[in-house]
Amino acid sequence: MKKIILFTGGIETQEYFSLQLANAFTKIGHEIFLFDLNEEEKSFTALCNFIEPCNTIMLTFNFHGLNNEECFYQDGKIFWDEVSIPCYNIVLDHPFYYHTLISNVPPLYTHISIDLGHEAYMKRFYPYITRGPFLPLAGTEIEHKPWVERSKDIVFTGNYTPPKNFDEYITRLNEDYTVFYHGIIDDLIAHPDQDMDSVFVKHLTREMNDLSDDNLKLCMENMIFIDLYVRFYFRGLVVRTLAESGYQVHVYGGGWDLLECNYPENIILGGPLDSEGCLKVIADSKISLNVMPWFKNGAHDRVFNSMLNGALCVSDDSIWMRENIIDGEEIIYYSLKEINKLPSIINKILSNPDKGETITKAAYQKVKTFHTWDSRAKVLSNLFSI
Repeated sequence: MKKIILFTGGIETQEYFSLQLANAFTKIGHEIFLFDLNEEEKSFTALCNFIEPCNTIMLTFNFHGLNNEECFYQDGKIFWDEVSIPCYNIVLDHPFYYHTLISNVPPLYTHISIDLGHEAYMKRFYPYITRGPFLPLAGTEIEHKPWVERSKDIVFTGNYTPPKNFDEYITRLNEDYTVFYHGIIDDLIAHPDQDMDSVFVKHLTREMNDLSDDNLKLCMENMIFIDLYVRFYFRGLVVRTLAESGYQVHVYGGGWDLLECNYPENIILGGPLDSEGCLKVIADSKISLNVMPWFKNGAHDRVFNSMLNGALCVSDDSIWMRENIIDGEEIIYYSLKEINKLPSIINKILSNPDKGETITKAAYQKVKTFHTWDSRAKVLSNLFSI
């Protein structure tokens, strides 16, 4: 079987995913090398000894190892190209975050999307890039309590940034651009079912109808602050709506002390946690609240982690989620268009513990069967053998 290179020492979440995959690959017989990005020189020497020509691949998240690291990029040459190692990159964000990096990948590169909308974007704007299979994220199971014994009713794991913090980017040019950017933001907030890039293209071509795809890519790369603005707008609105309806929401992540709320005492600040810490609080909560990071045809790992650790996931939806996770049986969906209905949804769940427990048991079975890192490792292992 192929020998696999993975990375540690980068973004904590991505390292955690890599370690889950490393364990899963080991179970099915792959030999693993963990390249420590914090110890590049030491790791590079060991890496060269690990590589077996024609039988080694590199798997990364978000371009680690493909981001102009000095040990891999020297004298205009890319190490992976020089040693003929295929590179597989699971990209956790929308591709418009990575225009420059995508444009400079080595020849033996495969781009793997976690959202079918991202896959469609790659097909249109980078048709020459090899694309792997659509691969949703996955869940990690830890020890967890029965639903009725949990100490927290509602938990949200993730950071918060006040949308006003992005005003410096919205207003950085002139009044015309400010109005243009706010028009896109207002469109996304009013119609949250739309793909981010589709809305970008709609507004850009309305203003400048002769834009080529190359120019559209460059424009979208410079508009990623809109994605962040809208993401945190809805994240804050969901938590604020519940807090102002009398529900205590335990939030874990940075920035939540900056959320404006009429009843801040209902927002219980837990502070930032690593991936394992987030799993532990989810495993002790009845409801794990999710707000999708604008994945309109995929799913976030928070969904799978919640379902696999016995919390009832309450989330906005996506096309893929509606087709693969059953509302009212394995998950409870709410609409970003009708967040005012969310307190009533929460009340029904907490008022009917038998129903809540039934849903969490079905959710657990769904993810345990189809959406673990073991499942993803098998798909990837088959891909590497092609």
